[in-house]
Amino acid sequence: MSHDEDHITSTREKLVRMANQIAAFFHSRPREEGVAGVAEHINKFWEPRMRRQFFEMLDSGGENFDELVVEASARIKRPKTEEQADMSIGYVQPTGAESAAPQE
Repeated sequence: MSHDEDHITSTREKLVRMANQIAAFFHSRPREEGVAGVAEHINKFWEPRMRRQFFEMLDSGGENFDELVVEASARIKRPKTEEQADMSIGYVQPTGAESAAPQE
């Protein structure tokens, strides 16, 4: 397994762990308040690239997510594309000419 694959796996595991920690906190609340709380927290504090990866994981089966996270996902803002997620935080990918230019 390459270093990149290790990183992807660990990032995915971290997202699951973070989402489940949020859900664990809200399990002590009434059900509707818990669902709303999980969604609100993720919407406020997770940047679009994190939410994009979160939805990629849910769309491919969502294994290991707490059921409160899965239910709250209907209320979480879904970034439309990778580029939109990047642009929302001010990141612009270099064009072909810029990326091909020699580095000094």
